[in-house]
Amino acid sequence: METVRVTLGERSYPIHIGAGILDAAELYRPHLGAGRVAVITNPVVAPLYLGRLRSALERAGATAPLDVLVDDGEQAKSWSALERVFDALLGARIGRDGVIVALGGGVVGDLAGFAAAVYQRGIPFIQVPTTLLAQVDSSVGGKTAINHARGKNMIGAFHQPAAVIADVGALATLPDRELRAGAAEVIKHGFALDAALVEWLEANLEALLGREPDALTHAVRRSCELRRRWWRRTSARADNARCSTWGTPSATPSRRVPATAPGSTGRPWPPEW
Repeated sequence: METVRVTLGERSYPIHIGAGILDAAELYRPHLGAGRVAVITNPVVAPLYLGRLRSALERAGATAPLDVLVDDGEQAKSWSALERVFDALLGARIGRDGVIVALGGGVVGDLAGFAAAVYQRGIPFIQVPTTLLAQVDSSVGGKTAINHARGKNMIGAFHQPAAVIADVGALATLPDRELRAGAAEVIKHGFALDAALVEWLEANLEALLGREPDALTHAVRRSCELRRRWWRRTSARADNARCSTWGTPSATPSRRVPATAPGSTGRPWPPEW
């Protein structure tokens, strides 16, 4: 296992990366409070990994974790899905000493993170990303959001996770198309920020797409290190948001709205931050 530490004062957190670490109770234990734990996931991921995660949480000290299932796909980043999450949390009487765990890809992480940011004025959450794209991008950096009819990620908050536990072993069940989407993000990081990563990819792309654990761990670790470098350099909120969404789908306007705001002089709409 390798660990990248994001230093943000009181909001600092570790990113643990490796194969099989989803089961490591000791990684969850420091971040569990006295309250109950709620796991937010979807019907695709739950049959694969929810049982293992629940077992790890119980061994870490969590009592009867609450399971909250949301729809698979982008439609889960909605007001109705967020309200279902809140109904489940309130129904289980989870208080400010509770913790949310996001088990899934970027959609689950965005929804669960935003729920954690606003539920009872904010509670901790742990990211357990199960796609390569989420492991190298959306699970780190504290970006959380749901969509609006006028654009993607228009309603959200910056809410840093208590920890990120990126088990590259979970990528064994990932469809090839989604694996390649994550690999494309790694390639983007290399061309934008690190020539050495590009050279590594030229020599190891086959191993990465072949899901070799060492290659996956290296790619995730280096991507997280590069993103951490940008967070340190861009302390202003708007600048940080611009650089952390550069080239990602969340930075592109929705097809339902014009590319420029009505009555404007050409300013992009929706804004990217």
